[in-house]
Amino acid sequence: MKKLFVSIAMCLAAITGADAKNLTVYFSVSGNTERLANAIHENAGGDIIRIEPVNPYPVDDYHNKSFTDLAQQEKTDGTRPEIKDIDINLDEYDTIFVGYPIWWGSMPMAVYTFFDKYDLSNKTIAPFNTHEGSGAGDSHGEIVRLEPNATIVDGLSVYGSNTTEDQSETVKSWLEKIGK
Repeated sequence: MKKLFVSIAMCLAAITGADAKNLTVYFSVSGNTERLANAIHENAGGDIIRIEPVNPYPVDDYHNKSFTDLAQQEKTDGTRPEIKDIDINLDEYDTIFVGYPIWWGSMPMAVYTFFDKYDLSNKTIAPFNTHEGSGAGDSHGEIVRLEPNATIVDGLSVYGSNTTEDQSETVKSWLEKIGK
């Protein structure tokens, strides 16, 4: 009888995804994407970790000219800034929520470094981003190109200035839409 209950429990876990484990990975400078990442983590569960450049960006203020010049130069040159190891075994996760702000129409170069450094083959990638009017830019297409062996679901784009308000309903609706 005990074997029957274990078998039923394993089948139910497989059907409902109860054994599926989520990881929220995000890059944030101004705090907008971090707030959205925390809302996703609170609603989807799993673990959360921040993508951090080895050499932090020179920001006291998001609109600091030395910061914007550096970030724009990285994009122009295709520079991949070195990032700190995330120190997580990605094999333990089925779904990776990847978050970032939109800079000049796409992801910051540190996020490209993340995709270069970590293989997300056979994972489900759920991209999310903050922006101030550009939506997701070309970032979802870039993720498809960078991770051809992953399943990329529809992303979530939120105005960065709206992240100071509770985004729980927006996040819950998106998670339901993508089946998470």
